[in-house]
Amino acid sequence: MIRPGRDDAPDRLYTITGGRSRSGPDTPFDLVTRVFAECDPMAGMQSEHAAILRMCERPTTVAEIAAGLRLPLSITRVLLTDLLAAGRVSARHPRKAAGPDPHILEQVLVALRAL
Repeated sequence: MIRPGRDDAPDRLYTITGGRSRSGPDTPFDLVTRVFAECDPMAGMQSEHAAILRMCERPTTVAEIAAGLRLPLSITRVLLTDLLAAGRVSARHPRKAAGPDPHILEQVLVALRAL
């Protein structure tokens, strides 16, 4: 795992992302996106990529991954984008809760007024 301190030096961050500091405008990763590993880490894989795959054996949010790696969110998104492009992870956004059916609410209101 990554150690805090000198490991977060800008030159190290530049190296692990291949010089990229942004994942692109169409990245599917926001803080609450859940990431799922589609494969196990492989020999020779970049250590950060392998750590992400181990963390994502169960659904894990992008925020949790960044915290676990002790890396900035922007750098974590770059790494996740690499893994997504290689088919090694999948990303799912949380579903928005559907509101109650207006017809049912109307029936409840009528029933309450009848009391």
